[in-house]
Amino acid sequence: MSFGGYNSYNPQNVAVAEQEIEMVTDLYNRILDSCHQKCIPSSYADGDLNRGESVCIDRCVAKFFQVNKKVGDKMASINSAVQEAAAQP
Repeated sequence: MSFGGYNSYNPQNVAVAEQEIEMVTDLYNRILDSCHQKCIPSSYADGDLNRGESVCIDRCVAKFFQVNKKVGDKMASINSAVQEAAAQP
């Protein structure tokens, strides 16, 4: 069986892939919930998004990803500093 370009089944690869899917699904759900609350009124006047709602959602999603990237970069920086400190005697 070939999984992700590998010739053999590796349970560790499957576990990592499952964890990544869970993380992406969680991120998607958080974006959906947050941007829906901020941009779409609770009383729907129309079945389609109007221009203001569409612009709001575009900006909301963009900001969500910007913040997510900044947090990821900061966490990577902290992790790198911790690893460097641990490597020094």
